[in-house]
Amino acid sequence: MRRVSLSLLIACVIPAVLFYTTFALEGVWTAIVVALVWSYGAIGFRALTRRRTSGLLLLTALLITARTALALLTDSTFVYFLQPIVSDGVVATAFLLSLLTARPMVARLAGDFYPMDRELAMRPRVRRLFRHLTVLWALLGLGKATLTLWLLQSTSLATFVLVKSVTVLVVNLSAAAATIALAAWVARREGLLGPQAAH
Repeated sequence: MRRVSLSLLIACVIPAVLFYTTFALEGVWTAIVVALVWSYGAIGFRALTRRRTSGLLLLTALLITARTALALLTDSTFVYFLQPIVSDGVVATAFLLSLLTARPMVARLAGDFYPMDRELAMRPRVRRLFRHLTVLWALLGLGKATLTLWLLQSTSLATFVLVKSVTVLVVNLSAAAATIALAAWVARREGLLGPQAAH
């Protein structure tokens, strides 16, 4: 849980809080730059301290870089806020398509959150967990994309940033809690947690 919480805190929670705080104090363009600087600062810090950088942090930095570059090229904050909608849709589609392969997307990312060898990853309950979580996160991505598009088109920029920041954070944290609860349930059934794990 500590590992999952730290990954989410660094890659999602802190950038969202920094973005909204900077947006409220200094405006949208400064907030965009601060979010980008945070992501690369976190990657640089982990590299300098020889700590493993999570795939989630790398993905977040890549997406923020693309968003920032396009927003600067078009001089449009609308483009900046539209891109996560497209990204959520693309990522959700990638998650759904990965269900057609032997390793759904969650199976590919699981090593960021829990040390896992091939034998553990191939257990039937664990494989089913990966498939169910891949569906969960795909549906979550499609839901976020739909909600964010509606907010972007129907509210002011200040309202959009506030509501999106809070809503996406709550939804992501709730989904992360559900993911952890399901993973812990499977881990107990597999004897990885609790008294059986000590034997």
